[in-house]
Amino acid sequence: MKSGFLDQLLRRIDRIDPGSLQTHFLRLAREKGLLETILQTIREGLIVVDGQGKVSYANEAVARLIGGDADTMVGRGLEDAVPSLDWEGLMGLDPEAWTQMMNREIEVTYPEHRFLEFYVVPLQVVEGAEDDVEGALILLRDVTGDRARQESTVESKRLEAITLLAAGVAHEIGNPLNSLHIHMQLMERELKDVEDESLRESLRELGEVSHNEISRLDQIIHSFLRALRPSQPRREPVRLENLLRETLKSMEKEIEDRGVWVEQTLPKSVPILSLDKGQMQQAFYNLIRNAVQAMTDGGVLRIGIAVSTSDVAVSFQDSGSGIKPEDLGAVFEPFRTTKTEGTGLGLMIVQRIMQDHGGQIEIETRPGEGTTVTLLLSRDDRRVRLLGVSPTYVIPEEESE
Repeated sequence: MKSGFLDQLLRRIDRIDPGSLQTHFLRLAREKGLLETILQTIREGLIVVDGQGKVSYANEAVARLIGGDADTMVGRGLEDAVPSLDWEGLMGLDPEAWTQMMNREIEVTYPEHRFLEFYVVPLQVVEGAEDDVEGALILLRDVTGDRARQESTVESKRLEAITLLAAGVAHEIGNPLNSLHIHMQLMERELKDVEDESLRESLRELGEVSHNEISRLDQIIHSFLRALRPSQPRREPVRLENLLRETLKSMEKEIEDRGVWVEQTLPKSVPILSLDKGQMQQAFYNLIRNAVQAMTDGGVLRIGIAVSTSDVAVSFQDSGSGIKPEDLGAVFEPFRTTKTEGTGLGLMIVQRIMQDHGGQIEIETRPGEGTTVTLLLSRDDRRVRLLGVSPTYVIPEEESE
C-alpha cells in the first residue's frame, strides 16, 4: 500500500534533480529499515497476502508461532507457505473472502501447543476496481497465557464456592455433633447406676470409643476448613518422624483392615521444622488414606524421609494401580476421583497446605505399578511464601511413549 510521501515523490520524480532524488530514496530506505525492525521485533505474527492469496511479507514471529521459515514464505500461496494451518477451513482461498474483517481463536500443536487469536484485516481497495482488493493482513497473537489466567480465575471462583459450601456443611454438622457429645456425657453418668459390673465396663468402653470418634470427626471438619481457607500456618517446632508415627497410629485399624503393610525408612537425624502441626498431620492423613485406598487387594505402603541441605522430603509410595497419564493433570481438581469411595478433595487439601507452607509436591506414577507422592519442605523458615504450587508430574519414558 503506497504512502502519501511516496505518491508525491512519484508524481514529481521527473522534475527532481539527481541529488534530491538520492536524498529522497535514502529517506525511504531509512523508513523501510525502521519499519522492518519494528515488525520483526513485535511478538505478534504478521502475514501480508496479495489479492491472489500469495504471501508478500511475513515476520519472524510467524515462524515462532506456527512454524516454517518467514523468508521462504514470500511469493508462495498460503497453503504452500504455511501448510500447518487449514486455511481453506479457516476462511477459504477465494480472494473475495478477504474483503471482510475476521477474528477467530485457533489451537495449534506445532511447533508448540498454543492457542492463537487469528485476525484478518483487508487492505486498501485498488483505485478503479470496486471488487478487487490488494490483499489482507493476517495477525496471529499468542493467547495461551490469557487462557491459563482465565482458567486460574475460574478455578479460584470454584475453590471459593467450595469453601463457602464446606463452611455451611461444617456448621450444619457441628450442631448434631455437639448434641451427640452432650448425650454421650449423660450416658456416662447413667452408667454409674448399672449394677452389672461387666456390662457397665463394656458400655463404658463403647461410650469411650464413640466419644473419641465424635471428637475425631469434629477435628477433621475443622482441619478441612483450615486447609481450604487461605491462612498463615500456625507454626511451631515439629518432628516429622513423630508426626508420622502419630498419624499411622490413628489409622492403624483402617490400614490393617485393608491388608496393607507399612514400611518406614527414616534417617537417624531429621531436622526440626517450623510447621503447622495440625495442617501437616492432615496432609499426611490424606496421602496415607489415598495410598491405602489405591491398593484394593492389599499391598505395601512405603513411607520415607530424605534430608538434603535445603529440603526435607517425605514420600508415600503405594503398590496400587497407578494413575493414568490422561488423569494425572486433574488430580488436584476438586471432586475429581477415580475411587468409588473417594471425595476428590484429599489432594486439593494437601496442595493448599503445601502452598501455605511454601512447599512443593512431586507425583511419580507407573500405571499398573503404583504412585509415589513426595512433599518437599524447606529446612529454612523462609519469610517469602510461594503464592502458588506447581505440582511436578513424572511419567517414566517407556510409559509416556
